[in-house]
Amino acid sequence: MTSSSPTSGGSGRPSQLAPEIADRLKRSADGLLPAIAQQYDTGEVLMLGWMDDEALHRTLTTGRCTYWSRSRGEYWVKGDTSGHVQWVKSVALDCDADTVLVKVDQVGAACHTGTRTCFDTDVLLAESAESAESAETAEPAAGTDAPGAGQ
Repeated sequence: MTSSSPTSGGSGRPSQLAPEIADRLKRSADGLLPAIAQQYDTGEVLMLGWMDDEALHRTLTTGRCTYWSRSRGEYWVKGDTSGHVQWVKSVALDCDADTVLVKVDQVGAACHTGTRTCFDTDVLLAESAESAESAETAEPAAGTDAPGAGQ
């Protein structure tokens, strides 16, 4: 169901986002949510963008990722100028409703620099094969699954 009257969700920009979704969102002071784009079939994290209520509405209703550009102060649809389109496969809120995960089928590069992802050129720590093997057999730390542990 789409709202018949625009709401801003705190951004000051009008939105047609359904109230039952908008009411659940926890936004930043400027009315934005981080939106993580992830390749739907491989799990590869592609990029982080920002969405306000209207960008989320457009993403949900058009099948293409729409973001809010903080630097330009306008909406942008991924791929409109570059041809590197993000076709939306699913959209989910995290447990705190303050981050959106958009699983997409990425066409071409996701990063504005021309690389596949925004996270593949400046790796600060890489897991070695040995540490990956020991992590698979290690027991989870006590209390890591407790509610609110990630806050």
